Amino acid sequence: MFNIESLRLNPLEISSKITEFISEEVRKSGLKGAIIAVSGGIDSALTLSLTAKALGPERVRAVTMPERDITPESDITDVMRLTDLYDVTCDVVEITPTLEALSGALPLYDPSDRLATGNIRPRIRMVVSYHYANVLNMMVMGSSNKTELLTGYFTKYGDGGVDLMPLGDLYKCQVRQLASHMGVPQEIIDKTPTAGLWPGQSDEGEMGASYDAIDLILWGHEKGVSAQEIASGIDAEPGLVESILARVERNEHKRRLPLLLRLGSLT
Repeated sequence: MFNIESLRLNPLEISSKITEFISEEVRKSGLKGAIIAVSGGIDSALTLSLTAKALGPERVRAVTMPERDITPESDITDVMRLTDLYDVTCDVVEITPTLEALSGALPLYDPSDRLATGNIRPRIRMVVSYHYANVLNMMVMGSSNKTELLTGYFTKYGDGGVDLMPLGDLYKCQVRQLASHMGVPQEIIDKTPTAGLWPGQSDEGEMGASYDAIDLILWGHEKGVSAQEIASGIDAEPGLVESILARVERNEHKRRLPLLLRLGSLT
């Protein structure tokens, strides 16, 4: 039961559903196309591939937003390779000057506070993406996957601030499967996943488990399997399973719209 093969998908069927979804949603919006923030990682690469297929490359604009001394040069090279591969126009917007301006203006700014300062970066990228979207009359396409959304491994109003999330119902292992089907270069599929929040940061290092293990924990939980049974099924420490499921619970607020206080009739 607890085997990554349990999460095997039909890539032809899924890619068809996703491209149809993208095409239909952009059509209904009346907008001209899509903006994609491309990092050089697998999720944005797959989103770029699917969106270019759904809309045509002439209706897609990629933006990559490196930070000086943080973003590896290889990531920028990979972005250019991807946008050439899918024949999509790409702009490079260096976010370092904006980050430096904010760091000098924000009260309580503390560079040693990795969480607070790290989250500024994806929020800057969100602002840049929507600037392009507003100017070009386009929709912002997100790259978050189901594993990230369930665990809350994304920045609220940062990389979570988008119009569409076409990968949002795919676990990370399924993103890899679909990326392979769509012809995303293997070097990008095999890259160590990172949000690029600080030097040396990695997703799996922060969460304390491989994505395959996290996917199986989440999948088991979705199927109603107890934490103890999941731990036994994947040969993991119960504490690890509990920590991942605790992330799901405490990050519920990131997956919903702001709560409204319903006051009833005021007349």
